[in-house]
Amino acid sequence: MTAQKGKDLLVKLDAGGTGSFATVAGLRTRTLAFNARSVDITNADSSGRWRELLEGAGVRSASITGRGIFRDEASDASVRQLFFDGAIRNWRIVIPSFGTVTGAFQITALEYAGEHDGEVTFDMSLESAGALSFESI
Repeated sequence: MTAQKGKDLLVKLDAGGTGSFATVAGLRTRTLAFNARSVDITNADSSGRWRELLEGAGVRSASITGRGIFRDEASDASVRQLFFDGAIRNWRIVIPSFGTVTGAFQITALEYAGEHDGEVTFDMSLESAGALSFESI
């Protein structure tokens, strides 16, 4: 994979549940992290008392964080309402030259900030809320 522009990593929301994804904010920084908790099955008979893990077990999750500015008042209101409702919606993350990750996420943090001589910015965190699908590009 060759170097890619960070601005091409997109976070899109299916706000209405119709399967139509739209970019809701101008994210200046964003991160997608995949996590997997292991299940320790180490016991007294484990070779050399080395830890043993159960293959294919545990909880998998994904987290998305982003910082930026909202595109317009409507997208700000949409994301804010999802947060206050604790709603779970489908989101799509487009990773250039890699693929797309699609699935249900919940907004777990929404922060606003602003400098006296600049625009209002926001920080947002999402946590996966179900199985994710991956489609390579």
